[in-house]
Amino acid sequence: MTLATVLGLALAAPARAEKADRDKPLVLETDNASYDDVKQVYVLTGNVVLTKGTMVLKSDAAEVRTDPEGYQYAVATSKGGKQAYIRQKRDNVDEYIDGWGDRIESDGKQDLSKLIGHARMARLAGAKLIDEIRGAVITYDSRNEFYTATGGTENATAGSPSGRVRAVLSPRQEQPAS
Repeated sequence: MTLATVLGLALAAPARAEKADRDKPLVLETDNASYDDVKQVYVLTGNVVLTKGTMVLKSDAAEVRTDPEGYQYAVATSKGGKQAYIRQKRDNVDEYIDGWGDRIESDGKQDLSKLIGHARMARLAGAKLIDEIRGAVITYDSRNEFYTATGGTENATAGSPSGRVRAVLSPRQEQPAS
């Protein structure tokens, strides 16, 4: 089993996304927007904030496309050393998944989020960091509750000098007996 697979299995169970978000409208906020009605594509620039239920995606620029079935796809990027950011509440618990990448691709039909370039994801309970994973590319499949992470030489400056995937997993707290 590869390290990425092991980490995917280790982090998979604690990261289920809020299921109710699928039925919420996508709200776009930005400094500038253009829309191509024929192609069903929004091009957003400047302080972009996309919100869908508990999911929030922030970046400098984004392109949002809607397919004929009504599914939405977003590609978000940032510049000037900043990263695109995504946050989503976990289902049925008071925890959040936060993610950062030079580029974030969101696939509403497949429930996939792909963080590309100096990627990092963290699971938080309140403000407390529970688990964290870093890699060149992190893909999170919220439908199947599964992560994959790959290393790369470009990741060598993002908390892993070797460019390999790096994860920090906190020990699980035992639940008190009822």
